[in-house]
Amino acid sequence: MNIAEQIVAGDVRATARLLRDIDDQIPSARDILKELYPHTGKAHVVGFTGSPGVGKSTLVDQIALRYRQDGLTVGILAVDPTSPFTGGAILGDRIRMQRHFLDSGVFIRSLATRGHFGGLTRSTNDMINVLDAMGKDMILVETVGVGQDEVEIANSAHTTVLVTVPGMGDEVQAIKAGIMEIGNIFVVNKADREGSRKTVRELRTLIELGLRRRVENGWEPLIVETEALKGRGLEELYSDIQKHREYLRANPQQLNEVLWKRARNQFVEALRDQTLRTILDRLNNRGVSLDALIKMIMNKEADPYSLVHEILNEELR
Repeated sequence: MNIAEQIVAGDVRATARLLRDIDDQIPSARDILKELYPHTGKAHVVGFTGSPGVGKSTLVDQIALRYRQDGLTVGILAVDPTSPFTGGAILGDRIRMQRHFLDSGVFIRSLATRGHFGGLTRSTNDMINVLDAMGKDMILVETVGVGQDEVEIANSAHTTVLVTVPGMGDEVQAIKAGIMEIGNIFVVNKADREGSRKTVRELRTLIELGLRRRVENGWEPLIVETEALKGRGLEELYSDIQKHREYLRANPQQLNEVLWKRARNQFVEALRDQTLRTILDRLNNRGVSLDALIKMIMNKEADPYSLVHEILNEELR
């Protein structure tokens, strides 16, 4: 079997090699992704987002365990901050989820942001497709936790879980646009802390006043309190995720909107990356290096806007 066939058959080593090549942007990985794409579309993708320190990793670990109790296979993509020295991920999420390492039904991959904004990485959507084609029933994506602009997960997941905790100013964040507008489910984790009830009230008020995005076709975002380390509220969170999954299945129009958004996001992302790579390769073949262009900008010999305009006119005409 070729690599694509091995991955569809559930081969862990072939999957790991392809994910590594995708992360390293090896050109041959694109051909394998093309072969795998017809095998995607079966997994349910759940995104966990929120500020650093709210307990996303522990929640993902617990929810993965719950799905395994149901006999479902799970893929986990955990985005970690990029090291400014090595460019790699710190891999803290793998340490927290190490109990799954011997479980063949769970596949965990940590990713480094490598300067990519929005809470995900350039390769996250491609990796979701690989785990989908591999046959995972559920794919859990944990974003890096970058703050209020971390909204890209809503374009990649079927269900978006926004995690917050009492006492971090999130009550104020609740009335702002941005990250608070993308949640299908709101989790108040570490609910044993003082102020938990106040946080729940703030979130409920936010939903009732309509300060978030318009509620689609009757789905009203759910709020659940958890203490992930103690296991409290995990069954309720699991149930709420299932409710949203069933809601999408029962509302084809809404499901189609989610799938449309995911497909559009993947296409635009692939187009952007491929266009940039192609143009830089062409410039390099003409003896024009990126460093030389940056030096011109730094020395005020040219401005970035004019350079981009000239390059696009030359390369895309």
